[in-house]
Amino acid sequence: MEVRIRPACAEEATALTELVLRSKAHWGYDAEFLEACREELTIGSHEIEGRRIVVAEDEDLGLLGVASLEGTAPQGRLGLCFVEPRAIGRGVGRALYFHVLAAARGLGFTRITIESDPNAEPFYRRMGARPVGGVPSGSIEGRELPLLEVVLVTSRDGWTHAWTGGRRAIHVGNVAEFQSQFGPASAEAAHYSCLAAFISPHPAALILPRAVPPDWIDLVGNVLGWGPVEVYDGLAEGKVGGLSRAVLSRPALTERLKSLGLPLVPWGRTSAFSELAGESPGPDALRYESKRAAHELFTRLAPAHPGIRVPEQWQAATRRAAARLLRTRSRAGRTTVVKTEHGAGGSGTWVIRNHGFRKSPLPHGPLLLEEFVSGETEPRDLTFDGLVDAEGRVQEVGVAVMDVEGTAYQGATVGPGVVAPPLTETVARFGRAVGERIAESGYRGWYDVDFVTGSDGRPAPTEINLRMTGPSVAFMVKARLDETRGGDHLVRTVDHVPLGARLPGPELSAFLRETARRCGGIDAVLLPSIPTAAFERAPRLGVVLAAHTRERLDAAEGLVRAAAQDTGQMFTFTPQGRYV
Repeated sequence: MEVRIRPACAEEATALTELVLRSKAHWGYDAEFLEACREELTIGSHEIEGRRIVVAEDEDLGLLGVASLEGTAPQGRLGLCFVEPRAIGRGVGRALYFHVLAAARGLGFTRITIESDPNAEPFYRRMGARPVGGVPSGSIEGRELPLLEVVLVTSRDGWTHAWTGGRRAIHVGNVAEFQSQFGPASAEAAHYSCLAAFISPHPAALILPRAVPPDWIDLVGNVLGWGPVEVYDGLAEGKVGGLSRAVLSRPALTERLKSLGLPLVPWGRTSAFSELAGESPGPDALRYESKRAAHELFTRLAPAHPGIRVPEQWQAATRRAAARLLRTRSRAGRTTVVKTEHGAGGSGTWVIRNHGFRKSPLPHGPLLLEEFVSGETEPRDLTFDGLVDAEGRVQEVGVAVMDVEGTAYQGATVGPGVVAPPLTETVARFGRAVGERIAESGYRGWYDVDFVTGSDGRPAPTEINLRMTGPSVAFMVKARLDETRGGDHLVRTVDHVPLGARLPGPELSAFLRETARRCGGIDAVLLPSIPTAAFERAPRLGVVLAAHTRERLDAAEGLVRAAAQDTGQMFTFTPQGRYV
């Protein structure tokens, strides 16, 4: 079904009134009740323009729904939102709702109220509207209707506009290609590339190294109001040369991407991507991706930031030199962090505890040994995300709390109240100063600065990432949800959700749709972010969750994890070793 939304015509007033009454009757109201509502629900031909009434229609099925944006900016009302009964559950109401919010935002509205039928309240809450009380019915004396509101935000200014110029973008999931500049790519890079779907708030095209489930982008895009997204996947599966090089080897695809006239956004910048995008980065642009160079920068900046502490760091040219220093520190009861110069998501990082040093399979040098910042302060692991725009200006994105298990990154949470304001400002001030220095080195694009918090409450910077990261996904999803659904969302990324069974394509889709529906029932949003690992030997998923309260966000994560474990009940395991 192809739904088109257009302004209503005056001569359609009678037909639209009857559609509204049929939609109302869908909830089981009797003839007497509907007659009492008729006057309030009647649409006059003279009202069409003033109430900003629009209709949803299908070329074959005709009129399928009607909605209206009423009032004068900055505060308005969703006066109508009714769907033809035969089309309920097919996305028409969602399309009308998003259309009205987009129109409201464009006209300068900042708050939209909804006087909802009690039966429709769950729909509006799933869309992100927040209950704020009740109002008397205009038709039935003594009846009260739920009142909801949507607070609108705009991305015309700030980091979202600086990132893509306020336009849709072409996303390039070149995770492995980026990692390969500094050493072997991680085994998870192909799966992690799926996160490239979220490296701007609104993609127009997505380029991935590995094949993805055919309906995955629709599952995500329907929630985020993306519309059609061109997907080019499986381009670098099992091949050498990287994703950007794979695109360049396909002249027709390269020309298609150029014809879109939209910005190309990579997971990380490489020479091959620069060739694809027609950029000329400076030779020193990625200097601070090095943990050694980052630490040197932190040390230079720290005197101007008394709220920050920089852990001591030592360089060991060889594994043997590292072992000698580790032995000395362990005998003194000190814990040490061992790092390779480059590494993503905790790879190439080990914590050597103070229970006595034993030779462990450390990699060959050079290695970095760093003071372990201890403490149980919460939140312990923080990250500041920002970007350096095309003119070299630093744009602040925000501060997130990371979920780190050992040294391995698991996910992040962003949103109101996640980090206390004083700590946020301390971290953000230092993060902005870092951004100014990396801009001077010629870097342009997204970056983050990771911190751990010690027992004294002071954050200690540990590394700089000159690329997209897991927390950046949370910020992008939050920006899109806040813009399309209104409000101030809490968003959490969970990159590793174990499944109780390996899920082939159709079963995976069914599981994701049902789990998303259940999350909607508790006013939370579920977006599958890493779907390609669901059929691995150790099956798993990545998801993004969103809600308006911490309690609902936590409840949604618990629901998803329990449902994922329960997937084993979908199958029977035969003695021959197969699921049936």
